[in-house]
Amino acid sequence: MPRPDDPTRLIYRIAFASLRGINYVLAGEFLKRLGSEQAFFEASERSLESLTGGMRSRLLTRECRDEALEAARREVDFIAAHSVRTLYYTDEDFPRRVRDTVDGPLMLYALGDCELNDTPVIAVVGTRHATSYGTGFTDRLIGALARKMARKPVIVSGLAFGVDIAAHRAALREGLPTAAVLAHGLNTIYPSQHRTTAVEIVRSGGLLMTDYRSCDAIHKGNFLARNRIVAGLCDCLVVVESAAKGGALITARIADDYSRDVFAVPGRLGDRYSAGCNKLIASSRARLLTDADELVEEMGWPVKAADGEQLELFPELSAEDMAIIDLLAERGEARAAELATALGRPIGKVMATLVDLEFKGRVTSFPGGLFRPG
Repeated sequence: MPRPDDPTRLIYRIAFASLRGINYVLAGEFLKRLGSEQAFFEASERSLESLTGGMRSRLLTRECRDEALEAARREVDFIAAHSVRTLYYTDEDFPRRVRDTVDGPLMLYALGDCELNDTPVIAVVGTRHATSYGTGFTDRLIGALARKMARKPVIVSGLAFGVDIAAHRAALREGLPTAAVLAHGLNTIYPSQHRTTAVEIVRSGGLLMTDYRSCDAIHKGNFLARNRIVAGLCDCLVVVESAAKGGALITARIADDYSRDVFAVPGRLGDRYSAGCNKLIASSRARLLTDADELVEEMGWPVKAADGEQLELFPELSAEDMAIIDLLAERGEARAAELATALGRPIGKVMATLVDLEFKGRVTSFPGGLFRPG
């Protein structure tokens, strides 16, 4: 995050990130060739067109760039007044799992402070019309994860009615950090009924996160776009309940596209809000999940030692661990996505292994999503 005494740099970053047609690849090319976000806004339309091979886009016009800068100046005032954290995609504390996606945002805005890079992250999503079966399973799952896992996981969801809010509240009860990804700016909370929970999330070591500015209008499309951040943040995604169509199924598809591990909770045939989960399982787009033990085992996460059992000071490394360590030693450095491709493994499992190896002191993470031996 830029220093508080460097508002000019922040203005240019916010304005640059607000140009929705610019993805990580294009942003990287502009910054590589121009040197800075400020240079992008000071460049002529003709020079920008030449950099893009003659591409004509409203994003490159002087009018569009000036509008973005003016909105960014107002946003900086809002950020300062409300202690909002800004996470830019080149910052060390930007969520590296999101940076490994193809369509993630350049800027995220957050209230609260929650570690998202060096800890397991589990997304729990589902219908807004959750039944007692769904909320009960959510409570049991998160409670068991809190008791079982050696490292506290972060529970991610969308603060919506139903399964989302049940997941956040279960995490709060169990003392786990939880992150709510919003479909609007931090100037409001939707739905308003969840404002108290939102405040508790921030006060309890979690965070509220969004890629929308305070000036951005709320509309239906925001909620679908928000799903890509929920999917991008996590190592694995659990769909608890869903009808045959719904936002949770879209999030599951995105998570699968990102090579995240997707799990679904089975339900009784004929139950409306189990139809989507049953379909995910039947089509092999998600693995059947019945309890926390299965999730922890599938993800390969370490568990707490049983009473009277002594933890090893230097835990034995698995074959999966050694494969990553050997590949990093050979290459010198690599990103999670590169390791996943080279090893033919889901990126969610690779990220989980990297987090565990960093905890053991066998790998080190660096800005830009890079990992190096030791």
